[in-house]
Amino acid sequence: MKKLRNKVVAITGAGSGIGRMLAVQLAAESCHLAISDINEVGLKETEKIIGQSVNVSIHVVDVSKQDQVIRFAKEAESHHGGIDIIINNAGVALGDFLETVPIEDFKWLMSINFWGVVYGTMAFLPYLRKQPEGHIVNISSINGIVPNPNNGPYQSSKYAVRGYTETLIQEMKGTNIRVSCVHPGGIRTNIARNTKVNNTYYSMSKEQVAALYDQEIFRTSAEKAANVIVKGIKNNEQRIMVGYDAKVLDILMRLFPKMIVNISAKVAKQMARKYAEIEI
Repeated sequence: MKKLRNKVVAITGAGSGIGRMLAVQLAAESCHLAISDINEVGLKETEKIIGQSVNVSIHVVDVSKQDQVIRFAKEAESHHGGIDIIINNAGVALGDFLETVPIEDFKWLMSINFWGVVYGTMAFLPYLRKQPEGHIVNISSINGIVPNPNNGPYQSSKYAVRGYTETLIQEMKGTNIRVSCVHPGGIRTNIARNTKVNNTYYSMSKEQVAALYDQEIFRTSAEKAANVIVKGIKNNEQRIMVGYDAKVLDILMRLFPKMIVNISAKVAKQMARKYAEIEI
């Protein structure tokens, strides 16, 4: 989608982080916006940051509820007269081991990270088909390519988003719909501080987990991430890698898959040991 001016973009998880920065940067491209989040306060803050240069509608939506996502799509289309792009961005994180994670917590995460993407795609696709061209953007993660322990539920959801989106790319060939799968590396957002922490190596606290991510893993700003994604949309990129870490790990995983899986496990445990000893 080379030209974004006057396109209508729907975004989930726009109350903070990458979703907010996508809304801000797309507004700067003269896109009109239907922004959603479960956090109404965050949505209104995003709306305030955007200002009145474009038409913005806000929608309080729990993406794990299909009826709410369907309503969001219908209301967005009615308000704006059409939808050109859907960005399925909403997501949560959970720290636990696959052996111990309560199944209800696992289901909770999957209902947002995976089913939220499925619901968003299916709800908006009929409206995108009405336009001369449409674009679906699903946010996976570098953790949809490279695994690390104590993060299995999150990674399961992001691998699922990747598989779903890559199949969708195949199925949309020859239509007016373009599809992108986004793989961010470590992005400086509030996701670590909002992570639900159950069990970790060395019984790390939620604060210690957040410190580890803030100081060791989160290297790219949400603003930079949004900039890369917007450029990817303009270039109709099927695969959008965000951050130097994501690009390097992607290449290494393709070249040395067994080695990278083993090294990733060792590094994760070493980092956990280091930050478990920090008093916060």
